[in-house]
Amino acid sequence: MAATASPSAGSAAQALAVLAAGALFGAGLTLAGMVRPEVVLSFLRAQDFGLMLVMGGAMGLALLAYRVAPRALAAPLLGGRFGQHVATLDRDTVLGAALFGVGWGLCGVCPGPAIAALGTGNLRIVWALVGIAAGAGLHGWWMARRKA
Repeated sequence: MAATASPSAGSAAQALAVLAAGALFGAGLTLAGMVRPEVVLSFLRAQDFGLMLVMGGAMGLALLAYRVAPRALAAPLLGGRFGQHVATLDRDTVLGAALFGVGWGLCGVCPGPAIAALGTGNLRIVWALVGIAAGAGLHGWWMARRKA
């Protein structure tokens, strides 16, 4: 269950909540070391399982929030309504996950930590972000071509 709001429903409180959540997320990624590609790569090589604790903790809190919040609250605190996204497992999902995993393994970063790493002064991470943007652009072009 995710909170959804209309595109025109934007208030200062919502903007501040998004900014605070993003700052908290970035600080958590930095504190956990996920902004350092060498730490991520050591996890992917099964040499350091510290990031598994970070991901497990994040998954547990998210699961709790997604299950408890809609039951405890009539509506999201900052407006909108609780909605549900139905996930499907198909060929495109599996292919996309495989490509994402290969990219993550090659460069040692995923999008969230890559953006947070810019705040640490790691400007070499820009190359990974360029690759992420290129992949997203290629996906958009491919999907538009498939629909045409």
